[in-house]
Amino acid sequence: MKIDFTPIVRPGFVKLAERTDSWRSDSDSLQAGVLRRLLERAAHTEYGKTYDFSSIKSSGNVYGAYASCVPLISYEDVRPLVMRMIRGEKDVLWRGVCRDFAQSSGTSGGKSKYIPVTRDSLNENHYRGGADTVAHYLRLVPGSRMFAGKGFILGGSFSNTLGIGPGKVHIGDLSATLINRINPFANFVRIPDKKTALMPDWETKLPALVRSACNRDVTNISGVPSWFLTVIRRIMEAKGVDNISEVWPNLEVFFHGGISFEPYRDEYRRITDPAKMHFLETYNASEGFFAVQNDFSDGSMLLIVDRDIFYEFIPVEGDDKRPRPIWELEKGVVYEMIISASNGLWRYHLGDTVRVTQTSPMKIRIAGRTKSFINAFGEELIEDNAERGMAAACDRCGASILNYTAAPVFASDGKKGRHQWLIEWEKAPEDNNKFAMILDEELRKLNSDYDAKRSHTIFLDPPEVLTAPSGLFDKWLKSAGSHKLGGQRKVPRLSNNRDLMERLLELISR
Repeated sequence: MKIDFTPIVRPGFVKLAERTDSWRSDSDSLQAGVLRRLLERAAHTEYGKTYDFSSIKSSGNVYGAYASCVPLISYEDVRPLVMRMIRGEKDVLWRGVCRDFAQSSGTSGGKSKYIPVTRDSLNENHYRGGADTVAHYLRLVPGSRMFAGKGFILGGSFSNTLGIGPGKVHIGDLSATLINRINPFANFVRIPDKKTALMPDWETKLPALVRSACNRDVTNISGVPSWFLTVIRRIMEAKGVDNISEVWPNLEVFFHGGISFEPYRDEYRRITDPAKMHFLETYNASEGFFAVQNDFSDGSMLLIVDRDIFYEFIPVEGDDKRPRPIWELEKGVVYEMIISASNGLWRYHLGDTVRVTQTSPMKIRIAGRTKSFINAFGEELIEDNAERGMAAACDRCGASILNYTAAPVFASDGKKGRHQWLIEWEKAPEDNNKFAMILDEELRKLNSDYDAKRSHTIFLDPPEVLTAPSGLFDKWLKSAGSHKLGGQRKVPRLSNNRDLMERLLELISR
């Protein structure tokens, strides 16, 4: 007889979720306390001594002193310090020696980033953020039985561009570190086994994942929507079904993140049991676990303000680019996120933009990347517009996608410029031209700058939609580095130049 552990653990998780009720009034003080504790623990590091953290944390206005004394940085500013940490130096950006580093998307120079994953950031942020996710879910679903079966967690590997294999230092996907360092007791409630989960070759890993999951009682899944869809489709094919709930009848929740879920939502609803299935979004990046959805009726996420990260925000629009703490934010505004955290990143440009949907407590939606946009014609199209427009167009056309990217086609030979969208379909629309027309309509509703440039087709021609052959984006991810396949698995949605588009079109022509 199977034992359902959910009723046993649920009260503790619910109590954990209930602490966030007080954030309507005490988020500001919690954030101020986080900053003070971060400065105190890093005061004797090289970085802390350089900027005199000891004096800052003792000042009457800690944030004011911090903002005045410590510079805003990008990854390239601290790359040399991180490389020293990889070589084993201690007390550089954070206290002690760091043994784990998350390889993340390349910078503008094309080099990968290696984000320190310190023991403190693992234990006080990433794992606690995961616990918060389960806590909010169990609070929302009193009748859950998620601990009556297994959780299927997809992860990457320790493949990396430095060519360093697992040893004293581990470099690879954040998910690989999370799986590798997790409490061994968690392995009783999750699949696949660690050996399979950390396999570096995705060509052999995918069938191994299918074998691991085909005949298990999976109640919850966690991962990136596009990659998990690939795995699920392989499992359904192996079992000869067209609904994954026929394989996993007790499946009840998908904890998803990494990319927008909107273009995939309808497909997941189609292949799961709508009477049982729930979807909960998380915002967990290599640099930290930032937010979690705590209300099924509200697609925005609750900013986690007490887990070893201090946040600042810079408005994307307007001339005032002064960083602001959470107590100065305004509802409806899009901001770039700046973080200071126990991984040793201080006033760090994360590269993500978020829209504040609520200030008490603070709730956000991911708007996109600071470098993921198209503004070739003054249209200022951001990733948030693209994801919402694509989801609406798919809904109106009865289509669904696997992946897509878009880039400008610049004016030439007397022709105006336009946007070119390359889409790999899960279910193609009957007419690409009609889909392009509807996508254009939706984008015009969402973005006044785009609408102005498209008005009467004076400055910008209608968009063009191209169909990508099956597997194109996987092929590109693999050609860009095998570590990208199945790990973060992020295809840039928008590019302000044609470099990626031309590379993809070249792969098609081969």
